[in-house]
Amino acid sequence: MKRKAGQRDGPLPIEEMLDELARALGTRGEALLQAEPGAGKTTRVPLHLLEAPWLAGRRILLVEPRRLAARSAAAFLAGRLGEVPGERVGYRVRGDSRSGKRTRLEVVTDGVFLRLLQADPALEDVGLVILDEFHERSVGGDLALAMLLQARSLLRDEDPLRLLLMSATLEGLDLATLLPDAPLLHSAGRAHPVDIRYGQPARPGELPVEALLDAVAQAQADGSGDTLVFLPGQAEIRRVATALGTRAGPSLALHGGLSLPRQQAVLAPPPGGERRIILATDIAETSLTLPAVDAVVDSGLCREPRYDRASGMGRLLTRRISRASADQRAGRAGRIGPGRCYRLWSREQHDRLEAQRSPPIRHADLATLALEVLAWSAEDPGALPWLEAPPAAAFASACELLARLGAIAVANGRRRLTDHGRRMLELPVHPRLAHMLLTAPPGPAQALACELAALLEERPPAGAGEDLGQLLAVLGAEHGKGVDKAWRHAVRREVRRLRSLLGVEDASGGDPATLLARAYPERVARRIARDRQATYQLANGRRAVLPGGAPLAAEPWLAVAAASGGERDAPDRIRLAAPLDPSAFGAALATLVTEREAVRWDPAQERAVARRERRLGALTLASDTLPAPEPARAQPLLLARVRELGIEALGLDDAGEQWRARVAFLRRLSPASWPDLSDATLLATLEDWLGPYLGAARSLEELRAVDSRACLFGLLPAGAAARLEREAPATLPVPSGREVRLDYTQGAVPVLAVKLQELFGCAETPRVAGGRVPVLVHLLSPAGRPLQVTADLASFWREGYEAVRREQRGRYPKHPWPEDPLAAEATAATRRRRS
Repeated sequence: MKRKAGQRDGPLPIEEMLDELARALGTRGEALLQAEPGAGKTTRVPLHLLEAPWLAGRRILLVEPRRLAARSAAAFLAGRLGEVPGERVGYRVRGDSRSGKRTRLEVVTDGVFLRLLQADPALEDVGLVILDEFHERSVGGDLALAMLLQARSLLRDEDPLRLLLMSATLEGLDLATLLPDAPLLHSAGRAHPVDIRYGQPARPGELPVEALLDAVAQAQADGSGDTLVFLPGQAEIRRVATALGTRAGPSLALHGGLSLPRQQAVLAPPPGGERRIILATDIAETSLTLPAVDAVVDSGLCREPRYDRASGMGRLLTRRISRASADQRAGRAGRIGPGRCYRLWSREQHDRLEAQRSPPIRHADLATLALEVLAWSAEDPGALPWLEAPPAAAFASACELLARLGAIAVANGRRRLTDHGRRMLELPVHPRLAHMLLTAPPGPAQALACELAALLEERPPAGAGEDLGQLLAVLGAEHGKGVDKAWRHAVRREVRRLRSLLGVEDASGGDPATLLARAYPERVARRIARDRQATYQLANGRRAVLPGGAPLAAEPWLAVAAASGGERDAPDRIRLAAPLDPSAFGAALATLVTEREAVRWDPAQERAVARRERRLGALTLASDTLPAPEPARAQPLLLARVRELGIEALGLDDAGEQWRARVAFLRRLSPASWPDLSDATLLATLEDWLGPYLGAARSLEELRAVDSRACLFGLLPAGAAARLEREAPATLPVPSGREVRLDYTQGAVPVLAVKLQELFGCAETPRVAGGRVPVLVHLLSPAGRPLQVTADLASFWREGYEAVRREQRGRYPKHPWPEDPLAAEATAATRRRRS
């Protein structure tokens, strides 16, 4: 399908306030610019400020949160000057740079900006720093602002370094505290209305594919430009692309995992004016210019990373976007003219969305941030002026990781960066990968480590498979079939850069798995089951799975490079791994293995056993049985096992349980006079009342040889034993002359179960507790079967006995059934035995 002629760019709203912005920066040194989508802040502001007299020939640094946005902005700005990047406008991102001696406006990512700050905190040749799209609140952006504010106040007091924060929205950000002199300037977006259309109520986390396809069809029918579809991730992009086919025109993907050329192809005007459907993640919300979009279909979903400090794993959660993100997405439809936004949720659901998304610093991996902060000589992050300080527990966890990697040392309670840590910071990769690069044996192994680090940093394309070895083979082949050529080019370029930084010239060689295990020791995995899927136990204690038919599923051991998961209790999904030879635990990976003597509970033997174990985290590599452990080490496990099994594990006999019930009966009458012997209380206090009597017991069998009832006796206060026998006796005498046992376990009052004939002549119900409580009498037949239950024996003789007598005397003719039971002699025998 061909598009209609698009509207040409005219003046942008931001241009009305460029002079005011320049004056504010000149007089106050700082400013906040809130500009709606389409206002032109990124494309107009930096070039205008290049001419400001207060800049005095110094450079401007424009900091963008994403590599793609940085390159795109630099290309656009250079084009407005009739140049290409590298002349007056340049850029620097990881692995790519286009800057020269003439460059006065340099677009950089926050990672590159942090490197510049660490190398020259004063930024002597810079007159203005612009933090663009600050509402994205990347961890690097928050850190860059904190470090920059401190450097400005300490090093550029007389010669101020000017600062401009630009954002689509600044709501909810307490910037007035950090930048008290900064005026807040507002600019409306491009004056093209966007018609918002809501759909049916959406289910949490569910992508309504049919409704989405209908919305895309409607967007194509109603408009003449491209349709931008926002989806949470790459899996949904592939799913929707398959569902669309070619019926609605060509569809293109846009996400962070694409190579730069493929991303740039999406951002370029479509050849021949064809209409396109662009399936994008939230990378398209801000910064990027999509020149021909006049309709947006918004799923309302996004993926947010969450770092689990306990496992050292990151996971992606699918969740609802914020209202601010929804507004950003809708604004993409109004850049070239009136547009439409089709939201796949209801208006009522929209009103309940969060105003802003949660800042990433609250739930991200802070290892890189911690390394940067310590290199900045700020042992305590609280010394920096944060918009929102990193969570203390997360920062401490990141420091623990860095300590394990040898990047920091702790002495007298103070952290300091080691030489190894400083070298790690010089490498443009995650601290884990930097440690792997620096600890790899020189030569081929270090050359291979460069390939691994580059491959992992550039993120393999979707569908590349889980086998890291195959990816490495494709990367090194002349013609890499099955993977994106641009991705191979980007990885190879990064490999060359890392090898140059490390001075590595050898061809690669060695075992990738052992190198990976140095970076991610907690992700070493051992297979524990294989059926439809292979299940692995990770060294961090979690489980992870592979499809049963995957080639790696046959491997008993893996070094996992990447895994993803959803909910905390669900297994992770292994995304990238390499087979691991377990013999490496005794050689190349020996430093990761710990050896200890462990005392554990063996449920098969129901006893504590001692073993010498070689372990890597939660994985036991080898175990040898040792002699029986000392009681002091075994008995905590024994008592813990009793708590698991319950009080029945003590083997109390019926008399013992009745004794507890008798005490409980009297406690109900007088709580202050009797101890609590309930299951919950006894289990919670095992160490107090049972521990002193355990002796050398190490097993349940040996425990049951201990007289638990005697242990319980010790809980009674002085004199209580005699009182117990008096007020809650174990038995009661009945008129027949027998002592009949009372059952205290059946309810609130004790039960006296006795044959009816044994109570002849007994006019009143027997009582306990000093006569305060009548027992519950279960009257039994001569055969011991229940006849009647009563707590009022006198009433039974008057009103119930005659009916029982008529019914039972024919059934039991040998037993006495007198007309007057109160005048009869009590007996447990038949008439014949009595005579």
